[in-house]
Order: sequence, then C-alpha cells, then structure tokens
Amino acid sequence: MAQAVVWQKSSFSGGQDAPNCLELAMAEDGVLLRESDAPTQVLSATPTQLAALVWHLRCEAR
Repeated sequence: MAQAVVWQKSSFSGGQDAPNCLELAMAEDGVLLRESDAPTQVLSATPTQLAALVWHLRCEAR
C-alpha cells in the first residue's frame, strides 16, 4: 500500500498563505519538490542532487 505524500512548506517561503512557496515531501528514494501554485508539477531528487541544488542557489545569491 502506498503512503500518502505529506508536503511541508519551506521555512524560507514566508507566511502560511504566501503564494509561490516551495514545498518538500519525503519519498522512498529521495525528496519531492513542488511550487505551491503548481501542485501537480512535482520534481524528484536524490539527497545528493538536492544538496547540489541548495549549494548552487546559495552561491548564486551571493
């Protein structure tokens, strides 16, 4: 039986009702990501891929 996906809004996404928030959920083989205003478009990433994405975004923000 498949488990229900439990989405959690990123702590960097502002208030509870803020639009365009990044949401994350755990999956068997990694992490699922989606934007709150497009909930049907889901990306999956391994922990290594997610770490690389976060590293890249942090470097670009500097």
